Amino acid sequence: MDDVVKLLDENLRYISHEIVEGTLFIRVASDKLLLTCPSCNTASAKVHSRYERTFHDLPIQGKKVVYVINNRKMFCHNARCHRKTFAEQFLFLSYKAKKSARLEQEIMKVAQNVSSLTAEKILNRGIAKVGKSTICNLLKKNNRN
Repeated sequence: MDDVVKLLDENLRYISHEIVEGTLFIRVASDKLLLTCPSCNTASAKVHSRYERTFHDLPIQGKKVVYVINNRKMFCHNARCHRKTFAEQFLFLSYKAKKSARLEQEIMKVAQNVSSLTAEKILNRGIAKVGKSTICNLLKKNNRN
């Protein structure tokens, strides 16, 4: 399972997993020692707090996948920076996103060829639980870019 987790980010460490009602929940944590403040680029190793962050990813062997990250909030030590704390961020996951970038891409592949109602039915069968409004929002977001 550690190899699957490393496909998302080589700095993630597999902790555990469980299957609940057809959904695979995978617990992971970051192995990075230093995190960089997104505002001033100052490195920090001092942890302010930890919290769980969940997001959906592509299915594995027909099971919907939800990752649970033990996310860290760090102190910024730069006195000139307007941030006192900042949260750990990942390249595969946008700020406050609930779906991985690769899952969003898969949703877009399905939704571009069929109506949003049909896409919702296809996606909910085996890829991820996603509603019509989410599909429409992703289509709008991608049309802006």
